Amino acid sequence: MSKNKQLDAWVSEMATMCQPDAVVWCDGSSAEYDRMLHVMEQSGTAIRLDEGKRPHSIYVRSDPADVARVEEFTFICSMSKDDAGPTNNWKDPAETKAILTPLFTGCMKGRTLYVIPYSMGPIGSPIAKIGVELTDSPYVVASMHIMARVGTKVLDVLGEGEFVRGLHSVGAPLEKDGQPDTPWPCNAKTKYICHFPETREIMSYGSGYGGNALLGKKCHALRIASVQARDEGWLAEHMLILGITNPEGVKKYIAAAFPSACGKTNLAMLQPTVPGWKIETIGDDIAWMKFGADGHLYAINPEFGFFGVAPGTSLKSNFNAMKAIERNTIFTNCALTPDRDIWWEEMTDTPPAELTDWLRRPWTPASGRKTAHPNARFCAPASQCPVISREWEDPKGVRIDAILFGGRRATVVPLVNEALSWQHGTFLGSIMSSETTAAAAGAVGALRFDPFAMLPFCGYHMGDYFGHWLKIGAKADPARLPRLFNVNWFRKGADGKFLWPGYGENSRVLKWVFERVAGTGKAVDTPIGRLPAPGSLDLAGLSVPPSAMDQVLKVDIEAWLAELPAVRAHYEKFGDKLPQGLKDELAALEKRLQGAGAKV
Repeated sequence: MSKNKQLDAWVSEMATMCQPDAVVWCDGSSAEYDRMLHVMEQSGTAIRLDEGKRPHSIYVRSDPADVARVEEFTFICSMSKDDAGPTNNWKDPAETKAILTPLFTGCMKGRTLYVIPYSMGPIGSPIAKIGVELTDSPYVVASMHIMARVGTKVLDVLGEGEFVRGLHSVGAPLEKDGQPDTPWPCNAKTKYICHFPETREIMSYGSGYGGNALLGKKCHALRIASVQARDEGWLAEHMLILGITNPEGVKKYIAAAFPSACGKTNLAMLQPTVPGWKIETIGDDIAWMKFGADGHLYAINPEFGFFGVAPGTSLKSNFNAMKAIERNTIFTNCALTPDRDIWWEEMTDTPPAELTDWLRRPWTPASGRKTAHPNARFCAPASQCPVISREWEDPKGVRIDAILFGGRRATVVPLVNEALSWQHGTFLGSIMSSETTAAAAGAVGALRFDPFAMLPFCGYHMGDYFGHWLKIGAKADPARLPRLFNVNWFRKGADGKFLWPGYGENSRVLKWVFERVAGTGKAVDTPIGRLPAPGSLDLAGLSVPPSAMDQVLKVDIEAWLAELPAVRAHYEKFGDKLPQGLKDELAALEKRLQGAGAKV
């Protein structure tokens, strides 16, 4: 029980509906976390990894029917369909609850209902928000211990205040006494992840996995929080936050929005190659930003841990992430070594001689199949990252000096481009895109627009979301707003090879961004924005030929003009909700491009 009458009444009401065998209020203690690990071991959900190799860590395999976010069953249940917009699945809230209530009735029979009070952000921070998740999954309890601040200390701060309500069930009741459980209970046939923006509610049924079940993450911190941010005048964004310090000890903070497969976590934990420069991590996935009394935007990482994609992560690609997951980590859907350690594709240059894959099958290099699921995950405390910034838990947040937008583009988009204004930067964020590869459905090289990397996560009409960004800029002192940039590490030459080496060398681009914010970096005006002036990008010791640098920084007028019809088609989805400011920016871009083309 708590001191919050609304919370107590809601927990009682949900327990009556779900019919668990017991109700347990989570206190957030290390003993409670260890109990959850023990419960998972006893039920066959988890395998304890070797203490000498991965201290205090477990390995979990999910059901093959429950391996990722289920976007097709994710709904925004706003009162008005128009408020959900064209990029979300919408359901009427009353009709949705009429569907969900029978599913949740009796869904926790034979199980325990855990009450998890959690704070997204440092407890007591003016930027943080509190939620409460009810769940019947020990995996969720343990993961929420890592991903959020949880327990009694959150209730103490909540008092009689408001909170986001999250109800979650794996949807697998144990109807009869003695009925055997499964190692990964879920409902393979029926899944719903439903968000009720007006009432700040989340109802998740049938999945025990990741963003479907850890309701503080994408559900609260982005879909519900984006609506809270719209209503209250702040920003809830799918962005990393890093601190960059120059050799003189001056530190600035950068946020960055990238779609999946564009290196967000790698950038957040970057090891710079420029001598004397240092990069530290604030967060790798989500940023909440509010104006401070001084008129600047301040950001917190609302999360407490990393829930990262494992395959492709290695000491070469992300040294600091690999160090962060050496202990106290939950691994899901990786491969298991004979000596009870984990492995996944690209973790080492040479795979082990034998493994058990994520589907429990024996594996050798001759098997001809992947060992880990492509969405295999690690869940580890952020405090274990070797380059975590000392300010990462500062309740007032860190002052954001620059925001980057970026996608995976083989052509057209240059390495780095500074926006001409906040409105122009909002325009660049609104047309963010990546090109599909041969592994994706559809034509190779086709554009997939993902505005602000928020396509799956914006809890309301994206046209209104663009308008919110413009309003944020309009009410602020332009001199105190972060500078906005577009970046692209993935441009390729005619031979199909990357022109820019990426990884740690991206620190050279961050250095130029730092210098632009500081007023020392030189730039040249182009039709698309401001690019590094000749010699202003630090290339010392970098073996990239001048011809490649010319290409990676080239503004191809004809290619940009050829892309405008796709941008217009993208904008048409938002109808009369598309802000006039973005229409103006598109028209201005076209005019600048045509003028430049006429001079060539």
